[in-house]
Amino acid sequence: LLLAVPFFPVQIHGSQLFSWLHFFQTDSGLNSGTDTLSELTSNTQNILLNQVNDFSVSISSQFSGGLNTILFLIWITGVMIMSVLTLHSLNYVRSIKRSALPLQNQQVKTIYYNCLKELKISHPVSVYSTAFLKSPVLIGIIHPRIYIPIHLISELNPDDMRFMLLHELQHYRHKDTFIGFLMVISNILYWFNPFVWYTLKEILCDREIACDSAVLQMISADEYQAYGTTLINFAEKISSFSSPLAVGMSGNFRQMKRRILNIAVFRKETLYQKMRALIIYLVISAVFIGCTPILSIDASTQSVYHFSDTDKNISLLDISETFGTYDGSFVLYDNNLDSWKIYNLEEATKRIPPESTYKIYDALLGLESGIITPEHSSMTWNGDAFPFPSWEADQDLNSAMQNSVNWYFQAIDSQLGINRVQGFLNKIEYGNQTTSSNLDLYWSD
Repeated sequence: LLLAVPFFPVQIHGSQLFSWLHFFQTDSGLNSGTDTLSELTSNTQNILLNQVNDFSVSISSQFSGGLNTILFLIWITGVMIMSVLTLHSLNYVRSIKRSALPLQNQQVKTIYYNCLKELKISHPVSVYSTAFLKSPVLIGIIHPRIYIPIHLISELNPDDMRFMLLHELQHYRHKDTFIGFLMVISNILYWFNPFVWYTLKEILCDREIACDSAVLQMISADEYQAYGTTLINFAEKISSFSSPLAVGMSGNFRQMKRRILNIAVFRKETLYQKMRALIIYLVISAVFIGCTPILSIDASTQSVYHFSDTDKNISLLDISETFGTYDGSFVLYDNNLDSWKIYNLEEATKRIPPESTYKIYDALLGLESGIITPEHSSMTWNGDAFPFPSWEADQDLNSAMQNSVNWYFQAIDSQLGINRVQGFLNKIEYGNQTTSSNLDLYWSD
């Protein structure tokens, strides 16, 4: 289900459900005696959300529109190819449905109804016979049906038939046809990801082992060997059918080996083991959900900084007359009172490049590092043409700041180097703390 996250067409803010997990990885609030746990949780949540947003924005900013288009075309081509293969498989499944007839054999019907009683299934699944299969399968999402090969009916072995029907009914109870549909969608959308291919392949094997274990859980220990023998006897036949839109006892020989080994060591699950397994499952699920952004597509196109105003002392100002026709905002934070005065909150939370306001911090970094000093801050103009006459002259810190001379601050950055600039941005937690490798106007849009 998490694989579907990037394709959700809506926006949900506060994208990490268990952001408090990050609290144990940082000491940002441990030394403050005035912070409450709720404040720490809220602050950490904002930090995590902004990190996700900043990461996505930074990544997307590294790619040109042309490269994005090429990558999209490659992805959509793969999606189309996978869709065609899926449609081909769907057509094969439809041919099985068209060729099938309702089950007529009374002996098999008796075995089937006994299996329903054993599993306490009150809504029976329709059963059909077909000549297009070598082993039973379950097909259909809304109205699933069990399809039994005609040769198994004519060469009826009651024990083998019982075990196979119990196995297919376990697939029905587990809603495996619906899970199979989700797996197909995931495989189509993530055809480029080898980890998804590997995971889906493992799910297929785990799904069969789960059904095997569910059958073994309900039959007697004396029947374990017979159930395993059924798998071995039909190993070649049941491994020959493969369709992502149908579930049965199928699997390759490596998976068959794992299933036989599972049967050999199987012991019925105790209540304690069930509870322990449930707890483990819930913990793992909580970790995955808590560490995963709810909507990564929201983060990738994020242009708004999510400023939480629920736990802050905020006074909204009306100074529209001062701004006149200009569409702007004003924010004043009182560090001593921990209070905010804000005009036009919506505009204030819009994410924009720092532009030349960054030069204030760049000048401080130049001074602190010794690249320039108050007494010796002059730099020589290299003769290049610039859009402003005031830039085409030698500069010191005073004139460079007054005229916002780009090349002066680029020179400071080039002498400092990328590592020192990046370290400084990280230290003062400036914006999304992202630079470009060439240090060329990375603060501008």
